[in-house]
Amino acid sequence: MDATVTETWVNKHRLLYDSATRHPFILSIRDGSVDFSSFKKWLGQDYIFVRSFVPFVASTLMKSCKERNDESDMEVILGGMASLNDEINWFKKEASKFHVSLTSVIPQNANVKYCSFLESLTSSEVEYPVAISVFWAIEAVYQESFAHCLEDGNKIPQELQETCERWGNEGFGSYCKLLRDIADRCLQKASPDVIAKAEVFFLRVLEHEVEFWNMSVGEP
Repeated sequence: MDATVTETWVNKHRLLYDSATRHPFILSIRDGSVDFSSFKKWLGQDYIFVRSFVPFVASTLMKSCKERNDESDMEVILGGMASLNDEINWFKKEASKFHVSLTSVIPQNANVKYCSFLESLTSSEVEYPVAISVFWAIEAVYQESFAHCLEDGNKIPQELQETCERWGNEGFGSYCKLLRDIADRCLQKASPDVIAKAEVFFLRVLEHEVEFWNMSVGEP
């Protein structure tokens, strides 16, 4: 069976993909050596990111409706929209637990760049196959990262168990698989130019993810 477009991308760019999903910050959570000040920094910055992620997902939903694709596309993306409301509330709860003042968080450079990238993708000129590929990639990095934390032999600090389960659980994994299936179906029908553009944006997601993790541990 031939590899799908997204499988081809992941295999072709395996080094960068692994850098995004097996970052030292993630590995430190898995082995229990994580610096909690780094986790608190990540928590505040990711809260800002998620709030910027919402308009991007909404624009992807609009693109899906205009494409008149399989109705299940809309339902999958809409489910993601609903979960983002829960996610924002979860960040607020965790911030309170870890004494992080979300109103005082200043967006770091890596976060500003990532949010600007998301904003650029809300343009009506960005094709649906490109947007849905980016949506899948962003969610997949978190799912694979935190699922790795939960694998056998982990020493996750009890305080971070819920964080890992939030993105590493099987249900979220199934959701990411649905997004990937949608992306592959759209890419299969897309023009070579759109596929090439989607691959470039896939790589940009991975680069932004690595920079975001780096920022969390204090690297420039």
